[in-house]
Amino acid sequence: MDISQLMFRDGLMAGERILVTGGGTGLGKEMAEGFLKLGAEVHICGRRGGVCEETAEELMSAHGGKVVAHGCDIRVAEAINDMTDEIWAKHGALTGLVNNAAGNFISRTEDLSIRGFDAIANIVFRGTFYMTHNIGKRWIDEGKRGNVISILTTWIWNGGPFVVPSAMSKSAVNTMTQSLAVEWGRYGLRFNAIAPGPFPTEGMTKRLAPQAESTEDMNRDGTNPMGRIGKMHELVNLAVFLMGPGAEYVNGQTIAIDGAMYNATGGNFSRLGEWGDAEWQAARDAIEATNAKDKAKRTV
Repeated sequence: MDISQLMFRDGLMAGERILVTGGGTGLGKEMAEGFLKLGAEVHICGRRGGVCEETAEELMSAHGGKVVAHGCDIRVAEAINDMTDEIWAKHGALTGLVNNAAGNFISRTEDLSIRGFDAIANIVFRGTFYMTHNIGKRWIDEGKRGNVISILTTWIWNGGPFVVPSAMSKSAVNTMTQSLAVEWGRYGLRFNAIAPGPFPTEGMTKRLAPQAESTEDMNRDGTNPMGRIGKMHELVNLAVFLMGPGAEYVNGQTIAIDGAMYNATGGNFSRLGEWGDAEWQAARDAIEATNAKDKAKRTV
Protein backbone atom coordinates (compact mmCIF):
# COMPACT_ATOMS: atom_id res chain seq x y z
CA MET A 1 0.00 0.00 0.00
CA ASP A 2 1.15 3.55 -0.73
CA ILE A 3 0.71 4.73 2.84
CA SER A 4 0.94 8.37 1.73
CA GLN A 5 -2.52 8.00 0.20
CA LEU A 6 -4.25 7.64 3.55
CA MET A 7 -6.64 10.57 3.79
CA PHE A 8 -6.45 11.08 7.55
CA ARG A 9 -4.30 13.31 9.76
CA ASP A 10 -1.24 11.88 11.47
CA GLY A 11 -1.88 10.62 14.98
CA LEU A 12 -5.61 10.14 14.41
CA MET A 13 -5.58 6.68 16.00
CA ALA A 14 -3.18 7.38 18.88
CA GLY A 15 -4.40 5.60 21.98
CA GLU A 16 -6.15 2.86 20.01
CA ARG A 17 -5.14 -0.76 20.52
CA ILE A 18 -6.44 -2.88 17.65
CA LEU A 19 -6.22 -6.59 16.94
CA VAL A 20 -6.32 -7.68 13.29
CA THR A 21 -6.91 -11.39 12.77
CA GLY A 22 -5.09 -12.82 9.77
CA GLY A 23 -2.92 -9.72 10.01
CA GLY A 24 0.31 -11.22 8.72
CA THR A 25 -0.55 -11.04 5.03
CA GLY A 26 -3.01 -9.68 2.51
CA LEU A 27 -5.77 -7.28 3.47
CA GLY A 28 -5.05 -7.79 7.16
CA LYS A 29 -1.48 -6.64 6.77
CA GLU A 30 -2.59 -3.60 4.76
CA MET A 31 -5.08 -2.53 7.43
CA ALA A 32 -2.58 -3.15 10.21
CA GLU A 33 -0.11 -0.89 8.42
CA GLY A 34 -2.70 1.84 8.01
CA PHE A 35 -3.68 1.78 11.68
CA LEU A 36 -0.02 1.78 12.73
CA LYS A 37 0.85 4.73 10.50
CA LEU A 38 -1.93 6.73 12.13
CA GLY A 39 -0.66 6.05 15.65
CA ALA A 40 -2.47 2.92 16.85
CA GLU A 41 -0.85 0.09 18.76
CA VAL A 42 -1.50 -2.90 16.52
CA HIS A 43 -1.75 -6.59 17.35
CA ILE A 44 -1.84 -9.19 14.58
CA CYS A 45 -2.54 -12.89 14.83
CA GLY A 46 -2.58 -15.94 12.61
CA ARG A 47 -1.82 -19.65 12.51
CA ARG A 48 1.46 -18.86 10.76
CA GLY A 49 3.03 -17.22 13.78
CA GLY A 50 6.39 -16.79 12.10
CA VAL A 51 4.79 -14.86 9.25
CA CYS A 52 3.09 -12.56 11.75
CA GLU A 53 6.41 -11.94 13.50
CA GLU A 54 8.08 -11.08 10.20
CA THR A 55 5.24 -8.70 9.35
CA ALA A 56 5.43 -7.01 12.75
CA GLU A 57 9.17 -6.41 12.33
CA GLU A 58 8.69 -5.16 8.77
CA LEU A 59 5.98 -2.66 9.71
CA MET A 60 7.81 -1.32 12.74
CA SER A 61 11.00 -0.92 10.70
CA ALA A 62 9.07 1.08 8.12
CA HIS A 63 6.91 3.22 10.42
CA GLY A 64 8.04 2.85 14.03
CA GLY A 65 5.32 2.37 16.60
CA LYS A 66 4.27 -0.93 18.10
CA VAL A 67 3.10 -4.10 16.38
CA VAL A 68 2.75 -7.28 18.45
CA ALA A 69 2.51 -10.67 16.73
CA HIS A 70 0.58 -13.61 18.14
CA GLY A 71 0.43 -17.18 16.88
CA CYS A 72 -3.21 -18.15 17.32
CA ASP A 73 -5.64 -20.54 15.67
CA ILE A 74 -8.97 -18.75 15.93
CA ARG A 75 -10.79 -22.04 15.34
CA VAL A 76 -9.89 -22.92 18.93
CA ALA A 77 -11.76 -20.90 21.55
CA GLU A 78 -9.20 -21.74 24.24
CA ALA A 79 -6.37 -20.41 22.08
CA ILE A 80 -8.24 -17.15 21.63
CA ASN A 81 -8.75 -16.85 25.37
CA ASP A 82 -5.05 -17.46 26.03
CA MET A 83 -4.11 -14.76 23.51
CA THR A 84 -6.55 -12.17 24.81
CA ASP A 85 -5.51 -12.91 28.40
CA GLU A 86 -1.94 -12.15 27.36
CA ILE A 87 -2.89 -8.95 25.54
CA TRP A 88 -4.91 -7.63 28.47
CA ALA A 89 -2.19 -8.57 31.00
CA LYS A 90 0.85 -7.28 29.08
CA HIS A 91 -0.54 -4.41 27.02
CA GLY A 92 -3.98 -3.45 28.26
CA ALA A 93 -7.50 -3.74 26.90
CA LEU A 94 -8.08 -3.70 23.18
CA THR A 95 -10.20 -0.88 21.77
CA GLY A 96 -10.86 -2.48 18.40
CA LEU A 97 -11.06 -5.81 16.61
CA VAL A 98 -10.87 -6.49 12.88
CA ASN A 99 -12.24 -9.92 11.98
CA ASN A 100 -10.22 -10.43 8.84
CA ALA A 101 -9.00 -14.05 9.09
CA ALA A 102 -10.68 -16.20 6.49
CA GLY A 103 -10.25 -19.08 4.12
CA ASN A 104 -11.77 -19.76 0.74
CA PHE A 105 -11.33 -21.67 -2.48
CA ILE A 106 -13.41 -22.28 -5.57
CA SER A 107 -15.05 -25.67 -5.99
CA ARG A 108 -18.10 -27.21 -7.52
CA THR A 109 -20.27 -27.95 -4.51
CA GLU A 110 -20.80 -31.55 -5.62
CA ASP A 111 -17.01 -31.98 -5.42
CA LEU A 112 -16.76 -30.44 -1.96
CA SER A 113 -15.88 -32.70 0.97
CA ILE A 114 -17.16 -32.22 4.51
CA ARG A 115 -13.56 -31.58 5.52
CA GLY A 116 -13.32 -28.87 2.87
CA PHE A 117 -16.53 -27.27 4.12
CA ASP A 118 -15.31 -27.34 7.71
CA ALA A 119 -11.96 -25.82 6.71
CA ILE A 120 -13.79 -22.64 5.74
CA ALA A 121 -16.70 -22.66 8.19
CA ASN A 122 -14.47 -23.28 11.22
CA ILE A 123 -12.43 -20.16 10.47
CA VAL A 124 -14.99 -17.73 9.10
CA PHE A 125 -18.17 -18.75 10.94
CA ARG A 126 -16.98 -20.21 14.22
CA GLY A 127 -13.65 -18.43 14.58
CA THR A 128 -15.14 -15.00 13.94
CA PHE A 129 -17.83 -15.60 16.55
CA TYR A 130 -15.36 -17.02 19.08
CA MET A 131 -13.15 -13.96 18.71
CA THR A 132 -15.99 -11.44 18.84
CA HIS A 133 -17.66 -13.17 21.77
CA ASN A 134 -14.46 -13.37 23.83
CA ILE A 135 -13.45 -9.76 23.35
CA GLY A 136 -16.99 -8.38 23.49
CA LYS A 137 -17.61 -10.01 26.88
CA ARG A 138 -14.38 -8.51 28.22
CA TRP A 139 -15.47 -5.03 27.13
CA ILE A 140 -18.90 -5.49 28.70
CA ASP A 141 -17.48 -6.81 31.98
CA GLU A 142 -15.05 -3.90 32.20
CA GLY A 143 -17.50 -1.23 31.07
CA LYS A 144 -15.30 -0.28 28.11
CA ARG A 145 -16.32 0.88 24.67
CA GLY A 146 -15.24 -1.22 21.74
CA ASN A 147 -15.40 -1.37 17.96
CA VAL A 148 -15.55 -4.39 15.66
CA ILE A 149 -15.14 -4.53 11.89
CA SER A 150 -15.64 -7.78 9.99
CA ILE A 151 -14.40 -8.29 6.44
CA LEU A 152 -17.14 -9.89 4.33
CA THR A 153 -17.98 -10.10 0.62
CA THR A 154 -20.84 -8.92 -1.57
CA TRP A 155 -21.94 -12.58 -1.86
CA ILE A 156 -23.79 -12.12 1.43
CA TRP A 157 -26.53 -10.38 -0.56
CA ASN A 158 -26.93 -12.68 -3.55
CA GLY A 159 -25.20 -15.98 -2.81
CA GLY A 160 -21.85 -17.39 -3.83
CA PRO A 161 -21.95 -20.16 -6.41
CA PHE A 162 -18.77 -22.26 -6.31
CA VAL A 163 -17.79 -20.73 -2.93
CA VAL A 164 -20.77 -21.96 -0.91
CA PRO A 165 -18.96 -22.51 2.44
CA SER A 166 -17.63 -18.94 2.36
CA ALA A 167 -20.93 -17.46 1.22
CA MET A 168 -22.81 -19.26 4.01
CA SER A 169 -20.26 -18.35 6.68
CA LYS A 170 -19.87 -14.70 5.73
CA SER A 171 -23.64 -14.31 5.50
CA ALA A 172 -23.79 -15.54 9.09
CA VAL A 173 -21.16 -13.00 10.14
CA ASN A 174 -23.23 -10.28 8.46
CA THR A 175 -26.19 -11.40 10.58
CA MET A 176 -23.98 -11.37 13.68
CA THR A 177 -22.92 -7.81 12.83
CA GLN A 178 -26.50 -6.60 12.58
CA SER A 179 -27.63 -8.53 15.65
CA LEU A 180 -24.86 -7.46 18.03
CA ALA A 181 -25.07 -3.85 16.85
CA VAL A 182 -28.55 -3.83 18.34
CA GLU A 183 -28.02 -6.11 21.34
CA TRP A 184 -24.68 -4.71 22.51
CA GLY A 185 -25.07 -1.12 21.34
CA ARG A 186 -26.27 -0.22 24.82
CA TYR A 187 -22.83 -1.13 26.15
CA GLY A 188 -21.08 1.29 23.82
CA LEU A 189 -19.99 -1.42 21.40
CA ARG A 190 -20.21 -0.95 17.62
CA PHE A 191 -20.28 -3.57 14.88
CA ASN A 192 -19.82 -2.86 11.19
CA ALA A 193 -18.52 -4.74 8.18
CA ILE A 194 -16.80 -4.12 4.87
CA ALA A 195 -17.66 -6.10 1.74
CA PRO A 196 -14.70 -5.71 -0.63
CA GLY A 197 -14.93 -6.49 -4.30
CA PRO A 198 -11.78 -7.40 -6.22
CA PHE A 199 -8.82 -6.42 -4.04
CA PRO A 200 -6.61 -9.34 -5.08
CA THR A 201 -3.89 -10.62 -2.78
CA GLU A 202 -1.48 -13.43 -3.53
CA GLY A 203 -3.23 -16.00 -1.34
CA MET A 204 -6.71 -15.06 -2.53
CA THR A 205 -5.74 -15.07 -6.19
CA LYS A 206 -4.20 -18.52 -6.00
CA ARG A 207 -7.36 -20.01 -4.48
CA LEU A 208 -10.14 -18.05 -6.18
CA ALA A 209 -8.56 -17.41 -9.56
CA PRO A 210 -5.85 -20.06 -9.95
CA GLN A 211 -5.99 -19.57 -13.71
CA ALA A 212 -4.96 -15.90 -13.38
CA GLU A 213 -1.34 -15.13 -14.11
CA SER A 214 -1.26 -12.09 -11.82
CA THR A 215 -3.48 -10.10 -9.49
CA GLU A 216 -4.02 -7.52 -12.23
CA ASP A 217 -5.40 -10.33 -14.39
CA MET A 218 -8.40 -10.54 -12.05
CA ASN A 219 -10.21 -7.92 -14.16
CA ARG A 220 -9.15 -9.26 -17.51
CA ASP A 221 -12.80 -9.67 -18.59
CA GLY A 222 -13.48 -5.97 -17.99
CA THR A 223 -16.65 -6.62 -16.01
CA ASN A 224 -15.94 -4.04 -13.31
CA PRO A 225 -17.70 -0.77 -14.19
CA MET A 226 -14.60 1.19 -13.17
CA GLY A 227 -12.39 -0.98 -15.35
CA ARG A 228 -9.93 -1.93 -12.61
CA ILE A 229 -9.35 -3.77 -9.37
CA GLY A 230 -9.36 -2.04 -6.00
CA LYS A 231 -6.36 -0.18 -4.60
CA MET A 232 -5.33 -1.17 -1.10
CA HIS A 233 -5.29 2.35 0.29
CA GLU A 234 -8.95 2.71 -0.69
CA LEU A 235 -9.97 -0.21 1.50
CA VAL A 236 -7.68 0.93 4.33
CA ASN A 237 -9.23 4.40 4.28
CA LEU A 238 -12.67 2.86 4.76
CA ALA A 239 -11.42 0.65 7.60
CA VAL A 240 -9.84 3.67 9.33
CA PHE A 241 -13.08 5.65 8.95
CA LEU A 242 -15.06 2.88 10.66
CA MET A 243 -12.44 2.12 13.32
CA GLY A 244 -11.20 5.61 14.10
CA PRO A 245 -12.83 8.49 15.96
CA GLY A 246 -15.61 10.49 14.37
CA ALA A 247 -17.88 7.72 13.08
CA GLU A 248 -19.34 6.62 16.41
CA TYR A 249 -22.93 6.71 15.15
CA VAL A 250 -22.25 4.24 12.34
CA ASN A 251 -23.43 0.89 13.68
CA GLY A 252 -24.83 -2.31 12.20
CA GLN A 253 -23.78 -1.49 8.64
CA THR A 254 -22.08 -3.49 5.90
CA ILE A 255 -20.48 -1.27 3.28
CA ALA A 256 -19.51 -2.54 -0.16
CA ILE A 257 -16.33 -1.22 -1.76
CA ASP A 258 -16.18 -2.79 -5.21
CA GLY A 259 -16.47 -0.12 -7.89
CA ALA A 260 -20.17 -1.02 -8.32
CA MET A 261 -19.30 -4.52 -9.54
CA TYR A 262 -22.02 -6.08 -7.38
CA ASN A 263 -24.59 -3.72 -8.91
CA ALA A 264 -23.45 -4.50 -12.44
CA THR A 265 -22.73 -8.22 -12.40
CA GLY A 266 -23.64 -9.67 -9.00
CA GLY A 267 -19.93 -9.82 -8.17
CA ASN A 268 -19.83 -13.60 -7.74
CA PHE A 269 -18.45 -16.65 -9.55
CA SER A 270 -21.52 -17.64 -11.56
CA ARG A 271 -19.45 -17.52 -14.76
CA LEU A 272 -17.56 -20.62 -13.61
CA GLY A 273 -20.62 -22.62 -14.58
CA GLU A 274 -19.00 -22.67 -18.03
CA TRP A 275 -16.04 -24.72 -16.80
CA GLY A 276 -15.69 -28.40 -17.56
CA ASP A 277 -13.87 -31.22 -15.77
CA ALA A 278 -10.46 -30.25 -17.11
CA GLU A 279 -10.66 -26.69 -15.83
CA TRP A 280 -11.82 -27.83 -12.41
CA GLN A 281 -9.06 -30.42 -12.13
CA ALA A 282 -6.45 -27.79 -13.00
CA ALA A 283 -7.92 -25.47 -10.36
CA ARG A 284 -7.86 -28.22 -7.70
CA ASP A 285 -4.24 -29.03 -8.47
CA ALA A 286 -3.20 -25.38 -8.19
CA ILE A 287 -5.12 -24.84 -4.94
CA GLU A 288 -3.68 -27.99 -3.33
CA ALA A 289 -0.15 -26.85 -4.18
CA THR A 290 -0.79 -23.46 -2.59
CA ASN A 291 -2.27 -25.06 0.53
CA ALA A 292 0.76 -27.32 0.94
CA LYS A 293 3.12 -24.33 0.83
CA ASP A 294 1.07 -22.42 3.41
CA LYS A 295 0.78 -25.41 5.73
CA ALA A 296 4.56 -25.69 5.91
CA LYS A 297 4.70 -22.17 7.40
CA ARG A 298 2.20 -22.74 10.22
CA THR A 299 3.37 -22.82 13.81
CA VAL A 300 0.01 -23.38 15.56
